[in-house]
Order: sequence, then C-alpha cells, then structure tokens
Amino acid sequence: MSITFPVALSGARAQTLMWAHEHDVEHAALNQLRNISRLPWVEGVRVMPDVHLGKGATVGSVIAMRDAVSPNAVGVDIGCGMIGVRTSLTADDLPDDLSRLRSRIEAAIPVGFHSHDEPVDLRRLRPVAGSGGAERLRGEQAFWDRFERLHPKVQQLETRARKQLGSLGGGNHFVEVCVDADGNVWLQLHSGSRNIGKELAERHVAIAKGQDHNQGIVDRDLAVFLTGTPEMDAYLNDLWWAQDYAARSRAVMMALAVQAVRDEFPGRDITFDEGVNVHHNYVAREQVDGAELIVTRKGAIRAGKGDLGLIPGSMGTGSYVVRGLGNPQSYWSASHGAGRRMSRTKAKQVFTTDDLAAQTAGVECRKDAGVLDEIPGAYKDLDSVIAAQADLVEVVARLTTVLCVKG
Repeated sequence: MSITFPVALSGARAQTLMWAHEHDVEHAALNQLRNISRLPWVEGVRVMPDVHLGKGATVGSVIAMRDAVSPNAVGVDIGCGMIGVRTSLTADDLPDDLSRLRSRIEAAIPVGFHSHDEPVDLRRLRPVAGSGGAERLRGEQAFWDRFERLHPKVQQLETRARKQLGSLGGGNHFVEVCVDADGNVWLQLHSGSRNIGKELAERHVAIAKGQDHNQGIVDRDLAVFLTGTPEMDAYLNDLWWAQDYAARSRAVMMALAVQAVRDEFPGRDITFDEGVNVHHNYVAREQVDGAELIVTRKGAIRAGKGDLGLIPGSMGTGSYVVRGLGNPQSYWSASHGAGRRMSRTKAKQVFTTDDLAAQTAGVECRKDAGVLDEIPGAYKDLDSVIAAQADLVEVVARLTTVLCVKG
C-alpha cells in the first residue's frame, strides 16, 4: 500500500505530524493537540493512529520538549506497558475448554482493586529471560531502598505498593493467551504502576500547576517542570522509580502466568523465548535533530530500528508483535494499541452484555456487565491502526486471543 502519512495538523504552532487524518479524530482531541503544540517549550509533537482525548495531553501523542516536562504528557499510570513471550506450546496442545487455565491465572495474579495478601516471594519465581525479569528482580533490595527518597506524602504507601507489585489492576489491563499464524502459543499482559504510580503522578501534577511559569499557559493540565529546578529533579526521581516499578511488576506477573501454564501441563517441558517488556507511558531523554530533548510518550511505544514492540487491540481482537523501522519523522515511535473510539460511559450506553458475548465469541473471558466498557466495539479497528503506520513498524506476528483475563 502507498503510505499517506504523516500529515501536518492544521492550526498547530510547533510542528505536529499525524499518522491519522483530522476527520478521523475527535474534535476535542485535535484541539488538545493544538494546545500542546503552543506550549513555549515544545519542539514538536507526533500523533499516532490510535490517538484519542486524554487528561491534559492526548493519548497517542509523542511530545519533544526542550528543558521541560509535563507530568500529564506521561499520564497517571506511569510506566504502563506490555510484556509478551512465545512459548513452545502450540494451538493443538491447548484443551478445548480453557476455563481451568483462566482460573489458574486469576488465582495467581490479583485483578481489579485486589493485591497479593503478602508481597510476592521473588526467590520462588522463574523469570522469563529478556523480559527484564531476572535482571530487575535481582536488584529487589536496592530498588525498595529508593522508596524513602520518593515524595514524602507517599511514604505510608510502601506496604501497599509491595503487595500490589505483580498485580494487574483494572480498566484496559489484561493477561492473555494468544496463538499466532503458525500455531505458536503466546502469553502477554498489559499493566502499569498501580496505585503508587497514580499517587506520585497526581501529587506532582498539583505541584506543577502551582509553578509561576505555568500561570499563563492555555491549559493548566499541561503544566510543566523546568530543567534545573528542584521540582523537576523530584518529579524525575519519582518517575524513574515508578517506571521501574511498572516493568518489575510486569516481569513478576509474567513469571506467575508462566508458572500457571506449567501447572496446567504437568510433566510437560515447556520452554519460553526471550520476552518483550515495553513501556508506552513514559519519559526518556533522546537526541532529536542533534539536540538532547525530553521525549514523553503517552500511549506510544518506541519504534527505533529493530526495537521489538507489542501493539494490542481489545479483549477478543488480538494483538501484533512488531519491529520498529526507526523512522525519525515519528520520533522513533509507534502506536500503543488500537485506541478507544468511544468513552467508557458511552460504551455502556451503546452496548449490551449480549453484544459483549457476541464480540468475544471463541475467547475464554469475562462476559459480564463489569467489563462492558472494554467491549471490542468501543475500540478502533486494530488492523487499520497497524496499516496506518506501515512506515513506522513491520509486523513480526499477528496474535489471535483465545483467553483473556480482565480486572
């Protein structure tokens, strides 16, 4: 297919390139992007095909700033992302009824507002190679020693944070068993930094809004910290920790999911390839046009040359494993998923549980009103989202969901 993207956003100040057409994006999201482009510290904005309205900054946006960072350009779920691994199992190995495996995973990994009764004993886990598991989990004590240097108002949350490490959360977070076109079985999951990430983000957003240099900006939800200030240093200290927490939590959950699979196939020697563990709500310092800028990705993955990534759809629609093409026009980025096409409230008004059952036919998953806002029909078409970024990523594998655990 011929590549029609990127296109420039009309009315933007800093260069804003989109891998979506304006007529396909909600009006409020377009205005939000224009507001971002007008911040004096913004060098450029890149917009992914899964773009939709967010808090302050748009979901599906990549923002390059000079000497500044906006907490809402990351979002409250700091470090949210995906982890996936291919197993040696094939579709033929899976039982016709996957309910028992789903129950094993749900018993191993707390979902929704639940957490582990006690912190996970990392010594009993067999982390997946390459997922950041073994490397991250070996440094457990040093990681938790950093907690006392986080914002003073979260110090009482350490016990809760320890128990939530390795738990899924709710919303669009999930654990899935998938099958690729060759019949290989994959495990993947989507999660972030749980309550501790949210608490840190909200406290720093409030601090940023009180800074004098933010008083005249077009949207106070886009308030920034400036390089060289103690407020910026404090935010980045907490953000780096929360990003690490999220990646560790995914590694723990993947190890728990792997054990659940092994328990489902006793006596079977199942192997697991190296995992892929990627953020899609995060901050990085990167070289852009010869200058070191602060790049925030909110609902976007890094797609540097050869970078492996995971782009999920919604429950029942599957996912893509992709490899970055290293396109500098997008700031070496790609979409983080299909992206919502309607709000959770509207989804509950438009769809019924019968619709949910129909749209998740063939998938072992919840089909009750509690997850109706996550129905596939509330999301954009994943295949179209992938097609729109053919110059950003190449497809490694198309995964079809056969089991989905939701909070």
